[in-house]
Formats: sequence, C-alpha cells, structure tokens
Amino acid sequence: MDVLGVVEDVSYEGLIIVRGDVTPEHGNIVYDFKQNKIGTVKRIFGPVDRPYVSVIPSDKTILKNISGKKVYFERGAQHGKNKRRN
Repeated sequence: MDVLGVVEDVSYEGLIIVRGDVTPEHGNIVYDFKQNKIGTVKRIFGPVDRPYVSVIPSDKTILKNISGKKVYFERGAQHGKNKRRN
C-alpha cells in the first residue's frame, strides 16, 4: 500500500477531501493505518504536483474522527478493459 496523503476536511456533501502526495486512479480503494476500508476515490482535482482527492466514504460513522489522519491506497493493476481507444 502507498501513502495517499492527509485528510484535510469533510465536505458538506459528506465526501472526504484528502491532500494527496501522489495521484491515484478513479475507483482506487482508500484505507486507514489499520488497513480498514474508508472508501473509494471519486474525483481528483487541483494542482498536478499535490492534487486534492475526494473519497466517497463506505461508512458515514468514520467522518467525525477522520480529519488530520494519514490515509493509504492500493494501486490496481491496469488491464486493457475500460481503456480509451483511438
């Protein structure tokens, strides 16, 4: 597992906003330090060198304690399916 970054805030819609150290892919699963699933990557935005990542939480009860914590993600293997073709 790789370090995604630190949780900055929880949005009004209930999404977790992470300040990323690296750029993940859409749909990657996000974990805490105990390897418990937090959610999945929904959107990547902001500057290229340190992007912001919005994460859809898998459980709403984790939202009150998540701010300021370091989160991790697992890189998925890229297969040919769902890739764009020219």
